[in-house]
Amino acid sequence: MPQISRRNFIRTTASSAALTALASSALRPLHADPLGLPIGCQTWPVRAMIPTDFRGTLQELAAAGFQTIELCSPVGYADSGFAGLAKYSGTELRRILHEAGLTCISSHFSIAELKKDQEGRIAWAKDVGLTQMLVPSLDGPKNPTMDDVKRAADEYNRMGERAAAAGIVQGLHNEDFELTTVDGKRTYDLLFQLLDPKLVKFQFQVSTISEGYDAAEYFTKYPGRFISMHVQGWSAKTRKIVPVGQDTLDWPKIFAAAKTGGIKNYFVEMDLPLMKASVPYLRQLQVQ
Repeated sequence: MPQISRRNFIRTTASSAALTALASSALRPLHADPLGLPIGCQTWPVRAMIPTDFRGTLQELAAAGFQTIELCSPVGYADSGFAGLAKYSGTELRRILHEAGLTCISSHFSIAELKKDQEGRIAWAKDVGLTQMLVPSLDGPKNPTMDDVKRAADEYNRMGERAAAAGIVQGLHNEDFELTTVDGKRTYDLLFQLLDPKLVKFQFQVSTISEGYDAAEYFTKYPGRFISMHVQGWSAKTRKIVPVGQDTLDWPKIFAAAKTGGIKNYFVEMDLPLMKASVPYLRQLQVQ
């Protein structure tokens, strides 16, 4: 079955339905965001809006109830709608985000741009106010050998060391290469063994449940190894992305396990109508 990743899962989503009321006499009144964390969103789903009206896009996200966002680098994601952000200096970008009432401490970067000029990208990140730099994938081969995985991990450990020296947490998302297998073992699990926990943290893509990667299971299996997660609602019945709270995932369990995993922030990432429809549920979700 085709992988559902940040680059292609949006194309498979259904249109958003109105968010249904979520109340149960078995639950005590809910009044807090899960884990007390601000509700965040990734900017990848609104990439088509950014070139024409970046400030307006930020205002729309803030009005929808998002308090923090995760960017994509204007260098590594230039061909995906983020090139226009390069006209702003890092400090200007920080000011624009602040004026919109949003915080931003995390961004995605391509592994290629970090290989080319990690020092320069770290400097930009610090100007923006980032404390987390993520790559979507280490971009290894589709059918890797153990040596391929070891080489990729060694290189990323060195990147993590340079980032740590600058006060930045280097993180790894799970797409493509990370969802392959080597000799019957998941490459993703091998990377937990090979990447230095002091230098590299992980960001979990919840929609990889479609490939059998369970968020709560991984947060529990690798305590303290995660920094954030990308949140998608997933219907096991329709096998489609749906708003959080209208899906079949056990979100109290996921967020409770996220605390064990070390999650410091999370970013909803779906088509904009689905993201907006997820906010009311997240606002009232309380985790023990």
